[in-house]
Amino acid sequence: MAARKKSEEPSINVDEVLTDEELKAVADESEPAERKAVAEDGPRTVVVAEDEAVNRMDLVAMLEDSGYEVVGQAANGEEAVELTRKYRPDVVCMDVKMPRMDGIAAAGNIRDENIAPVVMLTAFSQTDLVKKATGAGAMAYVTKPYEESKLLPTLEVAMGRFAEINDLLDNVERSERKLKETTDQLKETEEKLKKAEDTLEERKLVDRAKGLLMDKADFSEQGAFRWIQKTSMDQRIPKKRLAQAIIAKYGDPKPSDSGER
Repeated sequence: MAARKKSEEPSINVDEVLTDEELKAVADESEPAERKAVAEDGPRTVVVAEDEAVNRMDLVAMLEDSGYEVVGQAANGEEAVELTRKYRPDVVCMDVKMPRMDGIAAAGNIRDENIAPVVMLTAFSQTDLVKKATGAGAMAYVTKPYEESKLLPTLEVAMGRFAEINDLLDNVERSERKLKETTDQLKETEEKLKKAEDTLEERKLVDRAKGLLMDKADFSEQGAFRWIQKTSMDQRIPKKRLAQAIIAKYGDPKPSDSGER
């Protein structure tokens, strides 16, 4: 048999070299990094608000080609707010100039309800318009015509900022809740301490009154205690006040200055 020439290439069936699963793995590895990241975390959901149908269709196509799931399309600000409330997307792409309710007002409503981050879409780049958009709660803005290289990173930045803000709010809420719990516990402890102090003071007064009854009225210790307890219940007088009255009547007067000399 003649030797194969070096210039000749062997005939190879691709299916014999790599299986379908292996080919798919190679294809996945060659996928753009940003699209692969979206696929790993599940598709990001988006509501698109654009009053011009052609622009809206182009934007939706761009997002879907990039791995996003467009769950709602709005032609005006009111629809944008309603769809955002309904689907609670990961992000909202909002055109500034729209009928019925403009994008800035719609973004303000979405921000007030803290539903989703908003990225403003505008053909204008004036400073005052950008300030109005950010003041209304927009996390970022992109100028038309849309470019995938600018739009996709902007969406990710907006979602990241929104998540950070909500994490901060959650931390503040947890801290406030913990502070309230600590304050309530402190108040409860103070009340228990005061009650314990009052009980101790009452016990000391009752013991002193009991001793005076034994000494001045010839009561036994048990009899004196029973008299105080029964009289307190029958007359509805707190033991502390009753004990103070007994001490005031039978207690030794305070020594005068002359007696101390």
